[in-house]
Amino acid sequence: MNVHFSSESVEWSTPDDFFKKLDQEFNFTLDPCATVQNKKCKKFFTKEEDGLKQDWSKEIVFMNPPYGRVIKHWIKKAYEESLKGAVVVCLIPARTDTSYWHDYCMKGTIRFIRGRLKFNNKNSAPFPSAVVIFR
Repeated sequence: MNVHFSSESVEWSTPDDFFKKLDQEFNFTLDPCATVQNKKCKKFFTKEEDGLKQDWSKEIVFMNPPYGRVIKHWIKKAYEESLKGAVVVCLIPARTDTSYWHDYCMKGTIRFIRGRLKFNNKNSAPFPSAVVIFR
């Protein structure tokens, strides 16, 4: 089984063309959920640096968080950092039935993505996606 398209994988690298369109609009300064290989901004935090423990308050953030059970912590962090002054743009699965969606995402601006994104230029994702913006 290809774990990249199963629940065993929590990392879904953002398609470059999709990111570039958002970056033209927002001019991102921070990618808090990155690896050295898939970072989207000059300033980024890796798993070892733990972006959940870092300050984002003065940043314009592009966040494509791990999509596993920890996603709720990233969404909460994004919302809380926006209250401190950050602009946080989140690329996430459109899981409108989850508590984090109702507790946090609904407080932001939601852009549903038509169709399915192709992560890593592979097959389409097995879930719908949305961009949630916290300002």
